Amino acid sequence: MAYTSSQIVQAVPIPSGVIQVVSTSKTDTFTSTSTSYVDITGLSVSITPKSATSKILVIVQVSGSMDTSVASLFFRMMRDSTAINIGDAASTRIRATFGFSNTIQAESVVGNASFLDSPATTSATTYKLQAMNTAAGTFYINRSKLDSDITSISRTSSSITVMEVIV
Repeated sequence: MAYTSSQIVQAVPIPSGVIQVVSTSKTDTFTSTSTSYVDITGLSVSITPKSATSKILVIVQVSGSMDTSVASLFFRMMRDSTAINIGDAASTRIRATFGFSNTIQAESVVGNASFLDSPATTSATTYKLQAMNTAAGTFYINRSKLDSDITSISRTSSSITVMEVIV
């Protein structure tokens, strides 16, 4: 039996799955007093999608703490200069991916988020995590507020991983 080219194309399965992974781990500390979103130094990765129809699975994990004068600590995912995976705008509420309340003063708390993004590009794309205070004070990444040199105080790590996925 003879096949036309359109019949052959239909018989070929469409590939799917993870085709590339980029990840970084931040093991040093970061401190800021910013009341607007700032990049967390060292918590970003760049990926160049192989197809404009690919999805990018973004997975972030961050460890943070704050001093007693900070009301809340918020985080947001970014694709280049665009915030992604954040809540809807509502009056003066902060749009965030996730956040911590002022109950986490002594020791670090870990937050996690994942998001399947559709960047629709084959250009290099940077994904990162930003953080901000909601009041005057200091927040810390990968360390506790106390950061005392005793065995009951820890230093922690944070990470961001992106995976190009064909679905």
